[in-house]
Amino acid sequence: MESDIRPGERLDDLQLNGLELIQDPEKFCFGVDAVLLSDFVKVRPGENVLDLGTGNGIIPLLLSAKTQAAHITGLEIQEDIVEMARRSVSHNGLNDRIDIVEGDIKEAADIFKPAFFDVITTNPPYMLAEHGLRNPDDSRAIARHEVLCSLDDILRESMKLMQDKSRFYMIHRPFRLTEIMIKMNYYKIEPKRIRFVHPYIDKEPTMVLIEGVRGARPRVTVEPPVVLHTRETV
Repeated sequence: MESDIRPGERLDDLQLNGLELIQDPEKFCFGVDAVLLSDFVKVRPGENVLDLGTGNGIIPLLLSAKTQAAHITGLEIQEDIVEMARRSVSHNGLNDRIDIVEGDIKEAADIFKPAFFDVITTNPPYMLAEHGLRNPDDSRAIARHEVLCSLDDILRESMKLMQDKSRFYMIHRPFRLTEIMIKMNYYKIEPKRIRFVHPYIDKEPTMVLIEGVRGARPRVTVEPPVVLHTRETV
């Protein structure tokens, strides 16, 4: 495997079923949001999953261990990141369960068969393109800012790729929650579960996990929050 690690890359132990992930710190490394999303997602045995904007493939790898999905596909636009993710899939012996496809989220419904997926996941860019963007060609900027795709692009293409009653999972920032709810409803992906993530119990949430169901009736459940840290008592 050492020959598959390129200059500047590292091999990280995911502490899950022996899985390892190739990452390049100069590009973008996964964070706790990917782990939280993989825990929040519900996949039934035999279902087909699509991860939009998969980056280095962290979500497909985690879901391969945490679920009994029949097949998991990751879609990523950056050629060098696609190549790195594919090497991670091969390294873990998961070529039969995971495909990493190079392509644009805005064209996802043309790349894949319509109404094919049972579950769609995404850990999208949180920030609008104009918010503090420095280098729009930088991998980290692409991961954090809506440079190459918007929330509308993700929801529009997801709607086309989901079957009736298929499920959509996303982690995002609470400050955009109103916009997210309105747009999910517009694209016929009805919000069903919401879970806020707090750094500490007495701090406001910094992330929100959302499940939507294609064509479902309106009714949303707010689940108990996730609290990432506890304060030490003296």
